[in-house]
Amino acid sequence: MNRFRFTLCLTASLFAAHSFAADDLKKVASALDGYRFEFPCRDPMPENPKPGADGISARMTDDPKTNDKFTDVKTFGGEAGKRYKVTLRIRGVVEPMMYKDGQQVGERFYIGGVPNNKTYNIYQLSVSSPAQHFFFNRDDKVGHRIFTIDYTATVEIEGRATLTLHGDGQNGHMITNFSKLVVPDVAPAPKPFNGQFIQLDVVDVTEVK
Repeated sequence: MNRFRFTLCLTASLFAAHSFAADDLKKVASALDGYRFEFPCRDPMPENPKPGADGISARMTDDPKTNDKFTDVKTFGGEAGKRYKVTLRIRGVVEPMMYKDGQQVGERFYIGGVPNNKTYNIYQLSVSSPAQHFFFNRDDKVGHRIFTIDYTATVEIEGRATLTLHGDGQNGHMITNFSKLVVPDVAPAPKPFNGQFIQLDVVDVTEVK
């Protein structure tokens, strides 16, 4: 084998090994990949919705303070004692929500703190180790608005940490998707979702050395 072919084969082997390692690391975060927070509307979407219209959450039954919410608990992969940086792509159709006493990153992502309103939808991810929580629909003010989100954020998670994904509609009502907004390439696209949702997709995982 001449030197050129040897170099080419070595480069290809290293690239394949790197790709395999990257794919293997992404599997560590499979508990988050593709996860959806969903607040569907109880009633069908009208043909011509009123601008700013609100609707009743399909999750609400008799007491919105206790049942217009959901919580899913999952276990992060990887090895205990190791820490990973996980880059998430966050897409969806949401109403605005205010938070305080934490750190704003970009326009919509919020680290730590607490909700700062008692009526609008909350989308939250909590990590047991290192202990931290995150919100995804931050805004300066609430109101009868709906908008799409599409951004990335990176969080640190230790191997085997507990992930708590929590959605809270707070009052049994939500701002409907009255503009019939669609997030490209995210179901139910090309149709609009009848309500609100956020989908998390894992873009990258790296081990913190």
